[in-house]
Amino acid sequence: MVEDEMCLAMVLSDLLEGEGYEVVSAGRLSDAQRLASQDFDVAILDINLGGDLVYPVARTLRERGVPFLFASAYGASVLPAEFSHMQVVAKPYAAERITSAIAGLLASERAAR
Repeated sequence: MVEDEMCLAMVLSDLLEGEGYEVVSAGRLSDAQRLASQDFDVAILDINLGGDLVYPVARTLRERGVPFLFASAYGASVLPAEFSHMQVVAKPYAAERITSAIAGLLASERAAR
């Protein structure tokens, strides 16, 4: 999970851990870039990290075949063309919306294997 708003990151982490997920998080682009080389089942990326855009991390994850989604208050309209097909969960989001989106990514990944 890449999220720069600490309170939201803690709430989302608690929610996901409560659903049985193991959560690794980053709040800055540099930390997220380091984590992007590790193995993950799925990633949630906030688009704007204190003024830094998360797209370099998204490119790394895409190249590695890691499914991800964007979670942002900006919505899909701000995505560059290369990511325009990606799922965006708009903030603020309901717990059911984000957990459903993650479950969908994981199910799609399993079906593709």
